[in-house]
Amino acid sequence: MLPSLIASGHGRVILTSSITGPITGFPNWSHYGASKAAQLGFMRTAAIELAPHAITVNAVLPGNILTEGLADLGEDYLAGMARAIPAGALGKPADIGYLAAFLASDEAGYITGQAIAVDGGQVLPESPDAVTP
Repeated sequence: MLPSLIASGHGRVILTSSITGPITGFPNWSHYGASKAAQLGFMRTAAIELAPHAITVNAVLPGNILTEGLADLGEDYLAGMARAIPAGALGKPADIGYLAAFLASDEAGYITGQAIAVDGGQVLPESPDAVTP
């Protein structure tokens, strides 16, 4: 596949990583965090290698996004998660899609080797006390 992408003279590679691993940690998730952090090492080197071919390589780092897996945790749990996010709500799958669509566009042609968090500011507070309701 890579030879075809290089031959096209234009392309986008978009990785889905996570805030967990590259930015934050979570108990008992060391395997997950390590794999997501490793993706960013791959991304940086691939971005350098593919830039001469007009191919960009970037990563989306979702925070807490309201998916079926999270919905199963219950309303109280979700409300607590939302309180820890400065934006006051969990993200939607479409929020990830919007960034991916932008990174796939011609308008993002000069962006490469970047990891962009889509998390409503989740990683910003120093402590839960820094988030105001």
